[in-house]
Amino acid sequence: MAADLFQHRKNVIREMVYDPSYTPLKLREIAYLMGVSKEERDELKEVLDALVEEGAVEVTAKGKYMKPENLNVTGIFTAHAKGFGFVTTGSGEEIFIPAPYVNDAFHRDKVLVKVRRDGQPRDRKPEGMVLKVLERGIHSLTGTWISDEGAGFVLPDDPHIRKSIRVSRKQSMGAGKGDKVVVELKSYGSEGKNPEGVVTEILGSINDPATDVTCILRAFQITEDFPGAALKEAGRIPQIVDWEAERRKNEKRIDLRDLLTVTIDSETARDLDDAVTISKTEAEDSSSGQVTYQLGVHIADVSEYVTEGSALDREALERGTSIYLADRVIPMLPRELSNGICSLNAGTDRLTLSCLMTFDSSGDVLDHKIVESIIHVDRRLSYHGVQDILSGKEHPEGDREDIVKMCFLMEEAAAILKEKRRKRGSIDFDFPEAEIVVDDKGYPVDIHPHERNTATDIIEDFMLLANETVAEDYFWQELPFVYRIHEEPDAERIARLGTFIRNFGYYLKAGREHFHPKEIQKLIFSLEGEPEEALISRLALRSMKRARYSAVNLGHFGLSAQYYCHFTSPIRRYPDLQIHRIIKDNLHGCLSDRRIEHYEQILSDVAAHSSSMERRAQDAEREVEKLKKVEYMENHLGETFEGVISGVISAGFFVELDNTIEGFVACRSLSDDYYIFDEENYCLSGEKSGRQYLLGQKIRVIAESADKISKTIDFIPEEFREDYYDGEEYTDGTF
Repeated sequence: MAADLFQHRKNVIREMVYDPSYTPLKLREIAYLMGVSKEERDELKEVLDALVEEGAVEVTAKGKYMKPENLNVTGIFTAHAKGFGFVTTGSGEEIFIPAPYVNDAFHRDKVLVKVRRDGQPRDRKPEGMVLKVLERGIHSLTGTWISDEGAGFVLPDDPHIRKSIRVSRKQSMGAGKGDKVVVELKSYGSEGKNPEGVVTEILGSINDPATDVTCILRAFQITEDFPGAALKEAGRIPQIVDWEAERRKNEKRIDLRDLLTVTIDSETARDLDDAVTISKTEAEDSSSGQVTYQLGVHIADVSEYVTEGSALDREALERGTSIYLADRVIPMLPRELSNGICSLNAGTDRLTLSCLMTFDSSGDVLDHKIVESIIHVDRRLSYHGVQDILSGKEHPEGDREDIVKMCFLMEEAAAILKEKRRKRGSIDFDFPEAEIVVDDKGYPVDIHPHERNTATDIIEDFMLLANETVAEDYFWQELPFVYRIHEEPDAERIARLGTFIRNFGYYLKAGREHFHPKEIQKLIFSLEGEPEEALISRLALRSMKRARYSAVNLGHFGLSAQYYCHFTSPIRRYPDLQIHRIIKDNLHGCLSDRRIEHYEQILSDVAAHSSSMERRAQDAEREVEKLKKVEYMENHLGETFEGVISGVISAGFFVELDNTIEGFVACRSLSDDYYIFDEENYCLSGEKSGRQYLLGQKIRVIAESADKISKTIDFIPEEFREDYYDGEEYTDGTF
């Protein structure tokens, strides 16, 4: 049974058993009630057994299934630095664990929890206590050696782990104060006793920026080097396409090298997954007004070189995705492929999988074909170059008339596709992403918002159409596939969001059964330019579920799409590579019953693992970004910046600078008054002065401190400079 279907049935049975009107039933009675056939009864028994094992359901001596009198569940424990924590169950429910009831659970442990639900208000999380640690989630960690001599302690980099790790001098590998190290845990400590471990690797000095990034990678168990077997396979792959040999090997591959073909990427990109071709056809009878666009999205045929079960394939599956950090890229595939034969470099022949689509002036796809192909990229274009061409500016990339005409045609076609998505309710969260520029040693020298322009939108619009078209094609063929899904948000989260935004005069229309993405879209449009735009947009995003991969098509809520997959980036995402194999098997008539059964057996695990590796990559990228922002601000302490209040809490408020860096202003630094948090109006108000710090308010702040260990930045309002720098000489923003 597919993992998603298995989880769905668990949720359905759990809701049924927990319904107040439910009376204990036997297996056959539950099967009858759910309409499960005799042939599927064994699968139903597996689901019930799993619920019993988790402690979510009890079975009586007479074989009847019921809600446990004392509910015990299993889940993953997330620790908090203040001692309490949360346990996330398999169904996604969060259980609050007060500090006295953590009972020696360590961050990321799999634990058994006794849940106390009685007396809990509906808007609060259920509380519980850890009964038993079932499985340790962390076996090694990174940290900083903080002792001078003798037995020492390692301060963990992970802020969730509040106790230092004790290490004897004999097991320290000679680490010195300030060294970043890897520690293998030997014990996990208890109340009043520190965990103990052994240093297994010294990574370098805390003052080396490259070392800090390496620590983050180790903490997430991310490996940079490829195993020898994978490198050996990559080294045997030719770096030139021999078309005559390819044509003899595969008669189905079509030659598209005569089409004007371009790639559009950032100037620094080296792994070019996708290229595009486009043309426009006017109807012979101009009075009909019928216009069609012929769009070709050509994707690197990575599966031609990375065969299933090979060393390259096993390593790509394990990594799941490429990881893009400020100072390095950790590719999913060795550079011989990612930057070489698979990259659609200009002036070279490349093997591709092409989705050739015809759509009309309403954005409706009239026809499409998915084919194996060979292309020749005529020109590598950049986002900035295309933007300059479209703006009428001089740019070296606009030296050919056919390229210039193609850019304007792409803009025209992409606008049609974007408008169609807007009409159906697709949500576009446009948060500014940070672009971090580092020097050759890894130090950040500049941070600014990543520029999003018409050129980036063009490629996004084309790739979205290809992904939707491929997903719909294979859904209706009823073949095993990997979809990119985004489920409808939980009603409770939407209700909480609706309650919150009413304080600002905004409303959400939520139905009893379904919530349409158009409601979020309308909210985002109405927020444009308002002080609370950033806060409410982020809260709206957090109210939604995380997109993931699945072998079952559940649609994509955020895009308001019934069918969606990731087809366009097989160099850097494993799900894309996986579905390319399925597509090629289908094109060659190789999807026998045995082959289909093979895919049905593996795809749920591939989807789940890929989703997990995607989350790991995103978390690592986020941690490195926070680190580099702190390193940047270390060189700007005492300087004044302009920013906007981006969040307000009882302890103070957050300020986001124009360069995307965010820091915190603590109430303790507001020395002119005692400030009270007004939750309804989301502001801090002076008790005596009535002075307010409001969401969206512009403010000038001074960078007070930057902490690399906690990855936090503290600001103080400029007007309170004298209180903090009394006696210091302050000139031109520096001391």
